[in-house]
Amino acid sequence: MAETKRQNCGKVWLVGAGPSDPGLFTLRGKQVLEKADVVVYDALIGEGVLSMIPAGIERRYVGKHSGCHTLPQEEINRLLVDLALEGKRVVRLKGGDPFLFGRGGEEIELLTENGIPFEVVPGVTSAIAVPAYQGIPVTHRDFCSSIHIITGHKRGDAENGIDFEALAKTEGTLIFLMGVSALPDICRGLLAAGMPSDTPAALLMRGTTAHQRRIVATLGTLDEEVRRQGSETPAIIVVGEVCGLAEEFSWFEDMPLGGVKVMLTRPEEAARETVEKLRDLGAEVTAVPMIRTVRRKNHEALKKALANLEQYQWLVFTSPTGVRIFFEELSERKLDVRKLGNVRIAAIGTGTGRELSARGLYADLTPDIYDGEHLGEALAEAGAPGECVLIPRAAVGNPELVEKLAGMNVDDIPTYDTVFEPVEGEETYRAEFENGEIDYVLFTSSSCVRGFAAAFAGMDFSGIRAVCIGKQTMAAADELGMQTYVADEAGIDSLIDCLVRVHQSRMP
Repeated sequence: MAETKRQNCGKVWLVGAGPSDPGLFTLRGKQVLEKADVVVYDALIGEGVLSMIPAGIERRYVGKHSGCHTLPQEEINRLLVDLALEGKRVVRLKGGDPFLFGRGGEEIELLTENGIPFEVVPGVTSAIAVPAYQGIPVTHRDFCSSIHIITGHKRGDAENGIDFEALAKTEGTLIFLMGVSALPDICRGLLAAGMPSDTPAALLMRGTTAHQRRIVATLGTLDEEVRRQGSETPAIIVVGEVCGLAEEFSWFEDMPLGGVKVMLTRPEEAARETVEKLRDLGAEVTAVPMIRTVRRKNHEALKKALANLEQYQWLVFTSPTGVRIFFEELSERKLDVRKLGNVRIAAIGTGTGRELSARGLYADLTPDIYDGEHLGEALAEAGAPGECVLIPRAAVGNPELVEKLAGMNVDDIPTYDTVFEPVEGEETYRAEFENGEIDYVLFTSSSCVRGFAAAFAGMDFSGIRAVCIGKQTMAAADELGMQTYVADEAGIDSLIDCLVRVHQSRMP
């Protein structure tokens, strides 16, 4: 019998993470994840979902692969109880749905016995999502009206216990999870039970990821085709007439960046919109910030400049971060934005311009080409000798900007530093690069390139396809021997256009 709920203990959330695509992670799951003290997670959690875990939250990996368990299930159950008894908010992050062959019921049993409060957040199951991403509707009024989800996993040497005769009589779609190793037995069992050998069947591998793959054959030939073409895990087996629709209904790989895995290296606070744009085009995106910005505090030169804003004819911004930090400084010093009334504003590009417009300000000057050199040239032409210019920007900035303003009085004041970020899961990413699983790396600054080089020191960079936002960034990537491509303009939209163009040019 369950104990009364304990006082002053933590709580456990069993959260389904879906099949891999972070777009299939539920809103409730994300809310819970962001408030966790510790996340206990499985092997099949997608990188995009793991990237949603906020920095500083403890992570406990308890993944299982065939024949290799980090922790036995009984110890995982005990771990959840122990963490909750320490007063922690525990998220048990499980692939797919916690209650569909996820052993969630076993974990809840021990929580209940120990009086630990818990909550279940259902997830999108691979049994539905993976066929959908491969163009297979699991039901279709012309073919079937039921689905049957079966585990193909056997305990040790035990028989799988599948009633093949009952399944063969259903005339519904059969979906076998965790059944790759049992594929020959599954095919033989269904054929022996009387299912026609020409029944369409498929093995769907790595579903909802950039490198998903399918083998569509018949029940009589699927095992042979899988041996010939090779299989990968995770994978599911689908048997039924609906498998014959895969080619006609396929959609995921037909998107402009379908089948492409991209690593985005820009700072976390600036990455969200870019990630969404890439995913809208079908890319699988791994956001791995290589740098972060650290605002400088108690800066005397900046303090003096802000107190005398009226002396400047021009205020120049070279990044969205520079805009944000400048206005944070104004706010903290309780300086009225009306002090900018007679100051003209120059912005390096559209991204910086959007950051200004969010504050009700619009740039008087934006160069045709979005880089420091052309910003300097445009400002020198628009301004006049002797005018005063304030440039609040990164400590390490493009020197060409100031060089072009030789006839003006320039206060080039660093307001923030760019530091390299440690990369969590670095060994996993190294392996993905070595296996050719990351197709492109997007760099939005030379600092991101240097951060990448520091994070993956010793790696052969010659196989990296680097899509760069500007010439300076490309030059930094060229120094490392990467295969480089540069956007027509130094903006995110142009960078993404460049990626699409490069990818399509490489397609057969």
